Amino acid sequence: MARRDISGAVDFAYLEGFAAGDQGVIEEVLALFREQAALWTPMLTHDHPGWRDAVHTVKGAARGVGAVTLGDVCQRAEDGEASLGDVKTALDAVLLDIAAYVHEQALRSLKG
Repeated sequence: MARRDISGAVDFAYLEGFAAGDQGVIEEVLALFREQAALWTPMLTHDHPGWRDAVHTVKGAARGVGAVTLGDVCQRAEDGEASLGDVKTALDAVLLDIAAYVHEQALRSLKG
């Protein structure tokens, strides 16, 4: 994976600006997002009583890291205009972008 694999599901420029370019903070935020995504994913089914809370939490976290499309899909799911499958698909795209970004940063640190 490399920067070319980033699809645009996350606006990393937004995140970098928000973190004032502090790569340590960015890495920590992205690691927390990935850890939390592992907890949210099993809740993203109508069979789970907390699915609405999970979608709402994902929406806020997504917007916090610059994943605007995921946040918007979550809002539409809360409004009954998008499915939980749509949320999962958008979440997967964000996680792939995060993996590519983290990989790219690791490669840069090796070159430095």
